[in-house]
Amino acid sequence: MEIDASQECAGGVTAAQGFTAGGVYCGIRKAKKDIAIVQSAKPAVVAGVFTLNKVIAAPLLVDKIQLKNSNVCSAVVVNSGNANACTGEQGMKDAWMMVDTTADALHLPREQVMVSSTGVIGQYLPMENVVSGIRDLSTKLSVDGNKDAAEAIMTTDIFPKQCAVRVPFGTSVITIGGMAKGSGMIAPNMATMLAFVTTDAVIAPSALQAALRIANNHSFNRITVDGDMSTNDMLLVLANGLTKNEEIREKTPAFQQFLAALEYVLIKLAKMIARDGEGATKFIEIVVSGARTEDEAVQAARAVANSNLVKTALHGADANWGRILAAVGYSGIDFDPAKISIGFDDLLVLKPNYEIVLDEEKAKTKLSQENITVLINLHQGSAEACFWTCDLTKEYIHINASYRS
Repeated sequence: MEIDASQECAGGVTAAQGFTAGGVYCGIRKAKKDIAIVQSAKPAVVAGVFTLNKVIAAPLLVDKIQLKNSNVCSAVVVNSGNANACTGEQGMKDAWMMVDTTADALHLPREQVMVSSTGVIGQYLPMENVVSGIRDLSTKLSVDGNKDAAEAIMTTDIFPKQCAVRVPFGTSVITIGGMAKGSGMIAPNMATMLAFVTTDAVIAPSALQAALRIANNHSFNRITVDGDMSTNDMLLVLANGLTKNEEIREKTPAFQQFLAALEYVLIKLAKMIARDGEGATKFIEIVVSGARTEDEAVQAARAVANSNLVKTALHGADANWGRILAAVGYSGIDFDPAKISIGFDDLLVLKPNYEIVLDEEKAKTKLSQENITVLINLHQGSAEACFWTCDLTKEYIHINASYRS
């Protein structure tokens, strides 16, 4: 099933039936919304993926315990401005306090609350402010609170990231919506920086986790801004079943239909993160075709997308195809360099056997645009993969040279 823009709808993380959200300022950050809550009116089946960084933040350790004890979630509480990472025993106590405060304020069982944090590493949360903020926010959740929630989870993001789709599903209509944040420290290997997705579909827990892993590998695991993997990356999907469709199970047509809709939302959110890379002026899509396997296409595309030399060249509208070829060369895949062709959008610059067909003036015009597609054909198979990134600018250095100030 193909999903397209005509099926998008407003509402983000509250587009699906039974979800409310909100975001307020509680004093973690400097006069910006810094705490958010998403709540389901009915306990929802939950699936999640988390960072593979060995340095893992306290909220993620708490969430892994929550998921081990229950596959049901009714609320997620998120703060920005402080990652609660590398904070030891105190950090764990603070994460659990966020869970308990949210559970008490919303009259929920403790095991049905998940917690998330993002921001500066190695600092303790101002828990008096956080607790007060949670209690205040718990009385303000609404169907219209999606924008406030999406703003409250932002750090260096320029704009809030939301997407939702509504699709026919047998005799029913299901909705999948979500929000995400991310701008720097982006090189996920499991999920995005932070992403929260909701749906009113009825789906088996194992099917939801399977769909999440597949969709995540085709979306958030194919973006990079700077090659740094965060300590706090997490992606959660909550399904409350209010549509009352026939339960979706793995290896069925219904599963494939649900997966297509989920992938659409996650890819849209992932592209927003790449577009909003810290200091970015250009959105770049890397397309590797002619590979022997999809895994090899992804591996090659990731190497190009992570190359600082490629990204600075594209920032300067420099058609330096040699940097692209070199990145494929150190990606670790087996290929014949003489077979490769490289182009920008529909403009070919390198043909097989190192035949250079670069028109500098046309290439500079192409690379001066805000959206750039880099086409790399390995000419050794039929597999293809896309990766998304952005250019690397002086502004990125400025932002990260003073991140804690």
